[in-house]
Amino acid sequence: MRRSASACDSNVEGTPGDQATVNKLPKIRFTVYLLGLAGAALFTILIVHQGVHDVVRAVATAGWWMAAIAAYHLFPLFLDAFEWWILFPPNDRLSIRTMYWARWLGESFANLVPAAQVGGDILRTRLVVLRGASIPVATAAVLVDITVSVFIQTLFTLSGVSLLIRVTGQTNLLGPSLAGAPVAMALVAGFYFVQRFGLVRLFGAVVSRCAKDSKWRSLVGKGGQVDQTLRKVYGRIPAVAACCAVTMTSFVVGSGEVWIGLHALGVPAGFDKALILESIGQGVQSALCFIPGGLGVREGGYLVVGHMLGISGDVALALALIRRVREITIGIPGLIAWQLIEGRQFLQTSLRTSLTPAIQKYPNLADSQAMSECQRRSD
Repeated sequence: MRRSASACDSNVEGTPGDQATVNKLPKIRFTVYLLGLAGAALFTILIVHQGVHDVVRAVATAGWWMAAIAAYHLFPLFLDAFEWWILFPPNDRLSIRTMYWARWLGESFANLVPAAQVGGDILRTRLVVLRGASIPVATAAVLVDITVSVFIQTLFTLSGVSLLIRVTGQTNLLGPSLAGAPVAMALVAGFYFVQRFGLVRLFGAVVSRCAKDSKWRSLVGKGGQVDQTLRKVYGRIPAVAACCAVTMTSFVVGSGEVWIGLHALGVPAGFDKALILESIGQGVQSALCFIPGGLGVREGGYLVVGHMLGISGDVALALALIRRVREITIGIPGLIAWQLIEGRQFLQTSLRTSLTPAIQKYPNLADSQAMSECQRRSD
């Protein structure tokens, strides 16, 4: 968002479209802050209503189990990186270690930075591009990964609701579930078909019409390349099917965090209850993804579903807070690593910019730099 604003500012004079885009940025920021405050207010109300002392005491009961939950999360995180890696064409794949690293930083950004979930997807795309992936391939792989994740998460949430009805006997939930399932699937199908018919090229055309800068107009051509790559990725049916299978496995394995948390809080629950809490909690947070960090949303979902499963309110909120602790434990090192990467990238860009006049004046300097770089890489 900040990069878009600076690009528009450079040509804002005499460009009404750019000026309109710049004028909208404060409104967007205000909306994000307002939604964040609403989530924080909901979070605070839930904690106060259940009793701050009771919730804190329940969280303290978990003790060292919180570290175990954070360590356990590294496994579903690996599965998330692996299913994303599958989508890359074999000739364009980076190492699984690089994909794991990018997925970790992207998740850290999405969980802890007050922005929409898509911010983490943009970051991981940028990171793999910095590591050598082409922009069309990286963008296409992330878009397909998002589509698959939303589709599988919808199935996962519906499975959780069905399991909740079976466990609790709450047949009154059957009607809303049957009504909501076609709507959710229609939204996923709509997003898929929009991609197949040229989503990125259309987006680039709209942006280029609003901003007259040549840098923005080039999005149209790049959008066409991304759309072509998207079709190729979707055309690899075995890879997409494998991605779906690994994604569902990741969701199920991720329910283990809830199961460990329940036992850490002294609740002798089976894995089925953990699966219900995780699936419905994920579904509620995705449906209300415009709330930064899902603050208050996940806690409310755990509270409602936990009540149906016979879990007390303070324990349900403590379970949600343990998840927050895990996000902070893994996310803060990720944000620090991201800042170090961006700082190094900024220094390299600044150095390159400062040397450009000298290279233009003394062409042999560029050759010597290239030889030095080759020598450095060979060493």
